[in-house]
Amino acid sequence: MSPRTPAAAVDLSAARRVAVRAAEEAGALLRARMDGPLDVRLKDPAGDVVTDLDVAAESLILRRLRESYPGHRVIAEESGVTAGEGDGGDGGLVWLVDPLDGTNNVAIGMPVYAVGLALCAGSVPVLGVVHDPVSGRTWSAIRDEGAQDPSGAPLALNGRIRPGRKENPVFAWTQGHKVGRCDPVAFPLRSMLEASSGRLLQLWAPLVAWVMLARGDIDGIVGYRPEVVDLPAGAILAAEAGAELRALDGSPYEPGIDRSPDELSFVAARPAFLDTLLETTGKASRLAREAGPEGVLRVAW
Repeated sequence: MSPRTPAAAVDLSAARRVAVRAAEEAGALLRARMDGPLDVRLKDPAGDVVTDLDVAAESLILRRLRESYPGHRVIAEESGVTAGEGDGGDGGLVWLVDPLDGTNNVAIGMPVYAVGLALCAGSVPVLGVVHDPVSGRTWSAIRDEGAQDPSGAPLALNGRIRPGRKENPVFAWTQGHKVGRCDPVAFPLRSMLEASSGRLLQLWAPLVAWVMLARGDIDGIVGYRPEVVDLPAGAILAAEAGAELRALDGSPYEPGIDRSPDELSFVAARPAFLDTLLETTGKASRLAREAGPEGVLRVAW
């Protein structure tokens, strides 16, 4: 990375320590309050919800980031965009904060959720941190420097594929909150993924799926019009651990924060499963084009 890029204005190892601390403190808050009364409110007409835990965890993280990096811009799940104080040479550095990825799970009492932070230089992710409050473990990655497991050791996808997985891979599916259940692209794509896999996980907590891919627990993820706030932290973690990332059509992929929802759709996989996933996404895209919106909807109903 060129020393002229915005990332040169910050020590990424120090930024990782700040982000890990903030994520783990937020995780401790979530874990401590998870069994108490939960204030759940509808966030938008699509059915997404927000809780008092989201707000409390986000406030804690923002305080920690402001203490260390007052000049950085922040994009947070609940409070939106906040500008840094002054310019300070930090105008191109942006934090993305998802204080509770998996709120809909928490709202129904299912303990599948995570805390995610990413730092971007301009639009490009350079640091990602994902914390699992349930287990108390944290994974992180710095662009071009690799990923780390909770012990601080290098995290890399194991080349060995588990018995039976080559014929029956385990994939995960994620989509943005505004994608409808009968979306003309999402419906055939999700259906064909399920038919071509041994199991298709739909966790509604994308950061959990990204960690599972980085560890080698699953074989791939397909994301359709994903939410930008939780995408970079997971994507850089999986990429630095050895996963391959592509756009749905197989072209190069970069999860920049300045891209449209369609441009953010992705395939991420162990190298051995990338071609399989791209073949499936290609077939689904052709089916959607040939059927048109009305044809796909008739199939859906």
